[in-house]
Amino acid sequence: MTDAALAEVVAAAASAPVGDLLELTAALVAVPSVSLAEEPLVGAVDTRLRRIPGLDVERVGNNVVARTNLGRERRVVMAGHLDTVPANNNAVPRIEGDVLHGLGAADMKSGVAVLLRLAEEVAAESRFDCTFVFYEAEEIADEHNGLRKLFADRPDLVAGDFAVLLEPTDLWLEAGCQGSIRLAATFHGKRAHTARPWQGINAVDRAAPVLQRLAGHQPEEMEVDGLRFRQALSVVAVHSGVAGNVVPDRCTVEVNRRYAPALTVEEAEAEVRALLDGADEIALTSVSPAAHPNLNHPLVAEFAGLLDLPVRCKLGWTDVARFSAHGVPAVNFGPGNPEVSHTAGEHVTRASVEGCANALSAFLRGEPVQT
Repeated sequence: MTDAALAEVVAAAASAPVGDLLELTAALVAVPSVSLAEEPLVGAVDTRLRRIPGLDVERVGNNVVARTNLGRERRVVMAGHLDTVPANNNAVPRIEGDVLHGLGAADMKSGVAVLLRLAEEVAAESRFDCTFVFYEAEEIADEHNGLRKLFADRPDLVAGDFAVLLEPTDLWLEAGCQGSIRLAATFHGKRAHTARPWQGINAVDRAAPVLQRLAGHQPEEMEVDGLRFRQALSVVAVHSGVAGNVVPDRCTVEVNRRYAPALTVEEAEAEVRALLDGADEIALTSVSPAAHPNLNHPLVAEFAGLLDLPVRCKLGWTDVARFSAHGVPAVNFGPGNPEVSHTAGEHVTRASVEGCANALSAFLRGEPVQT
């Protein structure tokens, strides 16, 4: 995209009216914002928010936070990430009838469009003080995550009593989320020529019994707050080999464990370490704690009850866990079908994005949902 073309789509995103959320989402989709290249979209969002009376707006790097300070008793935080995965022949938005096709349509520029409407039309009338968080780099390694940086550097900007993350959920309330850990198990051997393998020790052969044990293991489902969390254990990589004529002296098996919020990180790690018994080295390489559903928390229960939302647990990890770790109960609730996220056919419907906006508006105002 040329500089002139980029300037044009950024200007359109900064000025598209919030009345037609599908058109606004299309304008946001038109601005490329692959992870670590979100700055043009950040600028458009920042410009929009600064035009809204009564909002205190701060930009921290490529993260923008807008807050009301109306003296309400409680504060609700609503958050959405601005980045997308790389394009897959779907960078240009296309509206066909009441369906928008394009990169990020579901994950999660439709959610960003909803946040912009709420900031413009609802925040001043809300029974809560509102915080709107637009952040960078959710789709890549955690070290880049903008919400993580805000919690580390400016926790005052993301503090609240309840948080809603507008990840695509197809208008389900997705409560809690799985935790995720990765471990690397290394097996040692002894190199030898493959013409004389008896002179060495094959590290892959040593790993084979553990691989067989892992292949036969299925973690049980666990119930938390009445929700059934399906757990999983997967071998995600095996590294070995020196050359085609050398018995390998090292083999590393990488394992990913997705666990229910009934378990602690330490309990989940202990289970995996037991399965990796026989390895010479075991290292914990990644930790993403689970989030409890908190369905009995007053604001979570009110959110689900007032809007009469269907509830399910989240299969996977999202930034609700980050809020939960900082003492803020949080849920996923947003427009778009999560199953089309990151696909060439990503899309969102008008009914989904308008339905999400209407539901959140009703919650903030404490009114019945307008249909």
